[in-house]
Order: sequence, then C-alpha cells, then structure tokens
Amino acid sequence: MISLHEGRGPGRRKPAEKIFQLHLRVAGCRPSIWRRLVVRESMWLSRLHDAIQVAFDWYDYQTHVFAFGDLRFGNPGKRDELVVEDDRDVTLAELGLEQHAHFTYRYDFDEGWHVEIANEHQSVFKRGQAYPRCIGGERAGPPEDCGGVEAHQDMLTCIKEPDTDLGREWLEWLGPGYDPAVCDLAKVNQALRKLAK
Repeated sequence: MISLHEGRGPGRRKPAEKIFQLHLRVAGCRPSIWRRLVVRESMWLSRLHDAIQVAFDWYDYQTHVFAFGDLRFGNPGKRDELVVEDDRDVTLAELGLEQHAHFTYRYDFDEGWHVEIANEHQSVFKRGQAYPRCIGGERAGPPEDCGGVEAHQDMLTCIKEPDTDLGREWLEWLGPGYDPAVCDLAKVNQALRKLAK
C-alpha cells in the first residue's frame, strides 16, 4: 500500500529564528552615550526593557514606554487618548521588528531619559551565542536620579573639579570608582546573562 505522504519529502522546516542588532543612544547627552545590543526575536518586549536598564546601569525604579509609530508598549495604562499596552504580552517577532528601522524608549518621565533605537541589522540565531548581549558601547550610562540631561551635563562639569564643593558633593553621591568615560562591557554582559531565555 502506498502512503499518502510518500514522495512528499520531509515536512516543512520551521524558519530559523531571527537575531536583531540594535543601536541605542541616549538622546541629548554629549559626548554620546550608546550601546549596541544583539537580541533574539523571541524576546519579550519587557525583557528588552530589562536589557536596556542593564545596559545603561539603571535600576527600573520609574515608568517606561516604547513607541513604535502610533503604538505604545510599557507599563500599561490609559490617559485621555493615549493607550499604553502591556510590554509583557508581546515578543519582538509579534511586533514585526524587522518592519521598524527606528523606535524609541522613554524612561523616567520626570527626568526624561529618551533612548533612540535603530534596528541596524538582522541575522539568524546561532547556537552557542549568548542572547541578549552587548557588543559595543561608549561611556557610562547617565546616573538614574541625577536630574535629567541638563543636570547630567552639569554633573560632568562639576566632577572635573573635585576640589570644589559641588565637585565633592557629586563625587560623594556617585560613589567611589565612578568614571563617566567607561562603558564596562564585561559587567554589562555578566548582568545580561541573567536575562537569557
């Protein structure tokens, strides 16, 4: 007897999972503060939020929102005409991230951290690679509670003069070992490994 499936070959293979290379830049900071992350398309958008927090050494104390055109995802809520969907309910694949060359991430609406994200490149998932991972970056992330972009610029000016009252005050608040010029990729990736799927 001939099988109904004879001659059809193996079943359809599931397409390989995509990997996205994202360039993140904190808007308004001079010199530029940026990171380059590589993430899987199966990642929840809420996990991308976690990865951004790790990448810039923030602590997730405040509200956040992603904007993809007219769509908003983050801490869910509705105010007037603005609806923010829950970012725990959608993956990057479900968003169709390959269709979004640019999107934004806002964090801490009082201080106004605004991260511009460019979808630079996509490739195929490779076994043995860690995801998410940070493959590049410059400068330390702006301290979360420093007061926003303008206050961050003032802070950088003050700590160049450690013998002044303001310089000492900022350095005491920042703690020992703070260096605004250093992006510690090893430390970032060690923390990102905790987010691995």
